[in-house]
Amino acid sequence: MSYKIGLVGKPSVGKSSFFNAATMNDVPEGAYPFTTIDPSVGEAYVRVECAAPEFEETCTPSVGTCKDGTRFVPVKLVDVAGLIPGAHEGKGLGNQFLTDLNEADVLVNIVDFSGKTDIEGEPTENHDPREDIDFLEDELDMWYLEILNKGIEKFETKYHGAEAEIEKDLAEQMSAFRTNKDEIKQIILGLGLTLEPGTWEPEDREELARSIRKRTKPMIVAANKMDTPEAAANWEEITNDPAYDHLTFVPASAHAEKALKNAAEAGVIEYVAGEDTFDIRGDISSEQEAGLEQIREFIHSYGGTGVQTALETALFDELGCMAIFPGSANGSKDEKGVFRDCFILPKQSTTEDFAYHLHSDIGDGLLHGIDCRSKRQVGSGHELTHRDVIEIISTN
Repeated sequence: MSYKIGLVGKPSVGKSSFFNAATMNDVPEGAYPFTTIDPSVGEAYVRVECAAPEFEETCTPSVGTCKDGTRFVPVKLVDVAGLIPGAHEGKGLGNQFLTDLNEADVLVNIVDFSGKTDIEGEPTENHDPREDIDFLEDELDMWYLEILNKGIEKFETKYHGAEAEIEKDLAEQMSAFRTNKDEIKQIILGLGLTLEPGTWEPEDREELARSIRKRTKPMIVAANKMDTPEAAANWEEITNDPAYDHLTFVPASAHAEKALKNAAEAGVIEYVAGEDTFDIRGDISSEQEAGLEQIREFIHSYGGTGVQTALETALFDELGCMAIFPGSANGSKDEKGVFRDCFILPKQSTTEDFAYHLHSDIGDGLLHGIDCRSKRQVGSGHELTHRDVIEIISTN
């Protein structure tokens, strides 16, 4: 599975800057709405502590890189066109936005915490970032509600006989969101509702749509432009507001990340993406040094620029994914090297899931797995954990 992290948010909040900083691509950036029309797709990386040193080995990654024991594993990053109020009704690039967004497995909502862009992405002062957080969640909820209502209408207008199951009809209607009838049923009952939609009030439908959205489109907030005093003040107020306890916030500066990576490429500094420090290596002007020292102060305060942290928080914490290394319990290696691969799997993946992830034939012939750390045999239904090193024993 190739996971996609979607960057969402209103226009002109720095989504393209964030995308460029994470991928080192060069998509258009600009302080005006709809700089991005079509979604940009690039390769970003998430950090995983490499397992090779535990086995006294040096890894040879087939994709990505490994730096000082930190593996950089590729994921897809999608910069989706800017969203404005009324998108679920087709306003702005609404329909295109929602279609593009649905391709993402997890969302990073880029919010301008400096308050210098209004709700439609136009320059302003003292805008409350909470409005941006609220409207994006509301737009997604209304989108889900429209589709949910269509499913309810179909259920109520066709004959079912004794086998009527609202969860089945809703799952079919909302299949694009990668849900299923068991999940839908669990959410309905979890809200204290019956399985008879005729008993649901309008607010029940809204809460159900919101709950399905949260389950199928998990999201975090990247508080961008945190290297401004206005953003720091907004951060304190918003992250202490109990109305947003359901969201995870990551302080970030896409501008700082891009500046550090550009300086590293030019040989001016030594910097590893995601770290909270760097070393100046080249000759620079006093002006450049002042700019870098300002960035240094920021990343020391916030533990990095936040770009890497946002991606990893979305993938590993919010979505619950885990990194699994294929291994060999007897330490054998082939001519291509060792610890070549590191795969990102869904939460609660089993030995069998991993075997099929490697290849369908391997899954079909699965006998068992071996935990390469403990040398213990594990069955097909054994649930894996983050950074497991597993050898698959198969007849194929």
